[in-house]
Amino acid sequence: MSHSNLTGTDGRGKWYGNLTLILDPELCTVKTCDLSLASFLYIPSLPGNAIYTAIFALYIAAQLFLGIKYKTWGYMTAMVLGLALEVFGYVARIMLHNDPFNNNDFLMYLVALTIAPALLSASIYLCLSRIVVVYGETLSRFRPRTYTIVFCTCDFICLVLQALGGAIASTANTESSSNLGKNLMLAGLIFQDVSLALFAIACTDFFLRVRKSRGNWNARYLDITNSRLFKVFLFGLMTATITIFIRSSYRIVELSGGFDSNLFKSDEAVFMIFEGFMIVIATSCLTLLHPAVCFQGAFASANFSFRVKKNVNDSSMNSDQESQHSGVPLSMMGPSSREYVALSK
Repeated sequence: MSHSNLTGTDGRGKWYGNLTLILDPELCTVKTCDLSLASFLYIPSLPGNAIYTAIFALYIAAQLFLGIKYKTWGYMTAMVLGLALEVFGYVARIMLHNDPFNNNDFLMYLVALTIAPALLSASIYLCLSRIVVVYGETLSRFRPRTYTIVFCTCDFICLVLQALGGAIASTANTESSSNLGKNLMLAGLIFQDVSLALFAIACTDFFLRVRKSRGNWNARYLDITNSRLFKVFLFGLMTATITIFIRSSYRIVELSGGFDSNLFKSDEAVFMIFEGFMIVIATSCLTLLHPAVCFQGAFASANFSFRVKKNVNDSSMNSDQESQHSGVPLSMMGPSSREYVALSK
């Protein structure tokens, strides 16, 4: 192997070249040092990372526009923050293309892209409670607020673990502290995958209960739940959940081998597919199939209260079939809803 007077390692643990550069690789350039002293054994692709940056930046603009227009503040906040971290992460990779030895850019990439999907997952969790409301709270095993509280709490724990691990890794001066940061990030990723799996189980359970009780759907929103747009939205939400799960599973395998593993340091193609492309698919579903549009104006009205309100007049509700099914006069229902109430009497 010819080193051409470069500084680096020979792949067998032996160092060669300039001692000053070996002790402080950030002084290196691609002309003076081998990539064995860099964070990766490859130079990050400029076109690929630039494309991902542009897509996520475009989706930030779309989320801001739709969020402000339809006042979906919680969903917009989670999506914008997650997308902003994706942009930061890929900008850092672009900077690593120009200077692969810059440790600050590497840490910016590592932390931003590790924690960003936790915020994107939060936006998915916020949708389930509304889905329960439009189909009918009586069909669900749990109250809408229970789904939001449980899964958003899990997501917050994931975010804290990953952020704390990233902070420790970014300030680590020893191998042990670096490993501690990596392990905390790994714990956050594992917890995120478990949360997504439990979320998928909860969604499947609700889906089966909805199919079994088709005649008891909430008549107020029957035109929405029967629409093709809403069904496509549900498929998009499922796709986003699966792709984020796949991405997190990949990152678990990647980080479990440490920062020096071949998967972490050597294979950009796998990273671009299982990290970047999976998140592009997820954010495309969550942006192009925006819930405010797919709920057809009912996203805000399908919200729920965190406080339990006691029903003090159950008997009157049971005697009024129209109110039991929808809570709105027949004149305000769509054709499908009126037919639903007529058949249920």
